[in-house]
Amino acid sequence: MATATGESLADRLAAQLRQAGADDVRFAATLDEVTALVATATAPVLVTGTDLVAHTAVLRHLATSPVGPTVALVLGDPPVPGRAAVREERGQVVDAGPLDALDGDATGVFGGALRVGVDDLPTLAAAARAAAGGPGSAVDRLFAGLAALGTLVFAQRVRLLVARRVEDTAELTAAEAAVTAVDEDRAELRLSVKERDDFFSTYFVSTWSPYVVRLAARLRLTPTGVTVISVLFALAAAVLFGVGGRPALVGGAVLLYLGFVLDCVDGQLARYTRHFSAWGGWLDTMADRAKEYLVYAGLGFGVSHAGLGNGWALAIAAMTLQTVRHMTDTWYGVLHDEAARRPRTPTGASGGIGDRLNAASTRVQADTGSVSYWLKRTVVFPIGERWALIALTVALFNPLVSLIAVLVWGVLAFAYTGALRTLRARWMWVPVLDTVDTTLHRDDGPLARWLPVVRPMGPLTLAVIAALGPAVLLVAALWGGSPDGLRWAVPVALLVLLVGGLGAGAAHNGPLDWLVPAALRAAEYLFAIAVGVVGGAPGWLIFGYVFVLTVHHYDLTARLEKRQAAPPLHAATLGWEGRSALLALTAIVGMAGSGLATLGAYLLVVFVVSVVLAWFVRPARSARASVAPVGAGGAAPR
Repeated sequence: MATATGESLADRLAAQLRQAGADDVRFAATLDEVTALVATATAPVLVTGTDLVAHTAVLRHLATSPVGPTVALVLGDPPVPGRAAVREERGQVVDAGPLDALDGDATGVFGGALRVGVDDLPTLAAAARAAAGGPGSAVDRLFAGLAALGTLVFAQRVRLLVARRVEDTAELTAAEAAVTAVDEDRAELRLSVKERDDFFSTYFVSTWSPYVVRLAARLRLTPTGVTVISVLFALAAAVLFGVGGRPALVGGAVLLYLGFVLDCVDGQLARYTRHFSAWGGWLDTMADRAKEYLVYAGLGFGVSHAGLGNGWALAIAAMTLQTVRHMTDTWYGVLHDEAARRPRTPTGASGGIGDRLNAASTRVQADTGSVSYWLKRTVVFPIGERWALIALTVALFNPLVSLIAVLVWGVLAFAYTGALRTLRARWMWVPVLDTVDTTLHRDDGPLARWLPVVRPMGPLTLAVIAALGPAVLLVAALWGGSPDGLRWAVPVALLVLLVGGLGAGAAHNGPLDWLVPAALRAAEYLFAIAVGVVGGAPGWLIFGYVFVLTVHHYDLTARLEKRQAAPPLHAATLGWEGRSALLALTAIVGMAGSGLATLGAYLLVVFVVSVVLAWFVRPARSARASVAPVGAGGAAPR
């Protein structure tokens, strides 16, 4: 078909693909030719039909999408014969094929374009061979075959922009008119804002942050640069909270709000400029947590400095609670994604409370903008609401009220989400720790791997028992127990803690075993805090040590979310049980404070070196190796 400019639709698509970043554009008359082309590809491949009319930005978004290696364009149009229908859950294509094969559960239709990651190219070739010669659209058969072979495909939805598949000249003309009617750059700026965000972010940040995004783009700021600036704002706010006094507290609250705006802007700038990188995503995740906990430190110091109470104890409690919550959030998300990718294994009678809760949650999420929708998103105490609560309470009252408010709302949110997720997880019954390196994500060290395996009790029960010993020791220390007597109770608490290691080698396939990492984090943090209290270590030192532990654990979860391997020096972190054993020894000999300081400094150095190796040294070596000429005998000439 000829476009309004006289060129063929296929030629215009080829030009758009080049503008979207494609290095080489080729036409394939048959799926057999696709198989041959894919066999020689060494980079991600974009595949489109020749019936697609779309903004170039749609193809650019597909080519640069950071959600996963393989992404498909999904439209909200009603499915038609010959086109692949799609069932999507949590952004993943969980089923694709003819409409009648989806039993009426289709949520969209394939948009005729997909990006396939390098690791999925052999599967794409297999799908092309299997689909060759069949009826209907070749690109639809290819996509359905790829999904049927178990490839993890993410859905790229079209918002504000235009993408349509056309079959005749009339449809082509209408689609071209729709494309022309939309200002592409303005739409991309609006698309930089998340489609679904939390209440505070939606109404108090995203209403004006796109203007900051456009300014940052004109100033040629990178998303990473904006992230660094947001950290500086949060650090300045923390300092003002520690200084105290009404002007400083109000100024800190304003800086905290502006820092959160910039925290949103870095992601929006990445989406607007399409500058995504694994390093930037990792840094953003780590910076978010570091900023929040620096603010807790400032509040804690401010409480103690003003003589309002033990601020460091409140800050430690807030940081520990939030970290354990984040660990459950991470692993519940992994569980939910895994459940979407596989059929549920029957565990008895169908339905039940978990089924009803799942259906109710789906209904509420679909009712965007309703009171119930916003209540559901707000009650879980997301980061925007946390920062807003801190800014308001510290500006109107003082740091003590702010920390107490964060703890109270955090505990209630944890209880609410924990109860509902437990019920839903029991209904879904999807093991997730068995799909990854369990030892890595439990953060086990050599000692846990040497311990015998106790299978009948299950790893979650053992992890919960492990947290009880440190919890009892901490309560006894806080209630004024004798330091000398409690010092000799430390080995007993350590033995109880090591019970968690007895489940390291067991299968983590129970319906609630996704909670094991969070339980082990809680156990280790409680033990470190108890050792510090028993040993008379200052509150700031205990906070600092637990902060370093949280940085290490967030590194593991960030790598999980980015599908990356273990940190280069992970073995040098000794594991949760190794670190705890060393702290116990220092407490027994009366050097708990020195032990916390020394081990904390060691772990921080290991973390920094690991980051440098993972993100700078190793990529640079790989880049040099990939471009170095190879001489005789396979050695690069000097």
